[in-house]
Amino acid sequence: MCGRYVAAFDPDALVAEFEISSMQVERLAPDYNVAPTKRVYVIAEREENGESLNVLEISRWGLIPSWAKDRTRAARMINARVETVAEKSSFRSAFARRRCLIPASGYYEWCGPQKRPFYIQAADGAPLAMAGLYEWWRDKSVEESDPGAWTLTCSIITTAANADLALIHDRMPILIAPGDRGGWLATARDGHEALAGLSTLVPLSAYPVSSAVNKVSNNGPDLINALG
Repeated sequence: MCGRYVAAFDPDALVAEFEISSMQVERLAPDYNVAPTKRVYVIAEREENGESLNVLEISRWGLIPSWAKDRTRAARMINARVETVAEKSSFRSAFARRRCLIPASGYYEWCGPQKRPFYIQAADGAPLAMAGLYEWWRDKSVEESDPGAWTLTCSIITTAANADLALIHDRMPILIAPGDRGGWLATARDGHEALAGLSTLVPLSAYPVSSAVNKVSNNGPDLINALG
C-alpha cells in the first residue's frame, strides 16, 4: 500500500513537468508527511473548446464514491488495488473515466516486523506521477449552492512491488512515466486500455529514514534525510 508520501515541490514546477494549461488553484505548502484525508494536488484531463488540457486540482486523499451517504469511507479508500479496481463498486466508475496523476516527491514504506520506514523516490530526483482515480462527492446535507456541497477526492492505484522494492514491502504505487501520462489521463480510453498503454518503468532509489515520520504531526525536510 501507500499510506504516506511527500509533496514538497514548487507548484510552478508542476505546471512545467505535467504540461498543465495554467495555475488556477490555491498554492499548497510543501508537505513532507502527507497523510490520508489531507488536501493534495491531482492532475486530470479536461475538454475545453474541443481541446484536451491537463488541469491541476486540489483533492482530498481518500476517495468517497459518488453514491456514499457520508465521508466516513474516505480514510479507508486511499488505495485501490490494480487487481480489483475494475470490479470494486467504489472504484470501477472512476477507473473507467476519471483517472488522474497524483504528483509526489517520493513516498514512505515500512519494512519488516520492526516497521522500519524507508523513503522511496525517482532515481533522478524528478517528481513521481502516481496513478490515481478521482471522484466528486456531493454532500446532500447542504444546499448545492454552498461552497462545501462538492468535494473532490482521490485514491492511489497500487500493484505488486518490483523485485527490488519487494524487499521493503510487497505493494507499491503504479508510477506513470512521462511518455505514458497522456494515455493514462485520456478520457477517450477506458481503464483497461490506459493500463495496457503503460510501457515505461520509472527507476527508483530507496533508503531508511527516521521513525519520526510515523507521527503524522511531524513535518519538515528532515523527515527524508537518510539515516547514517
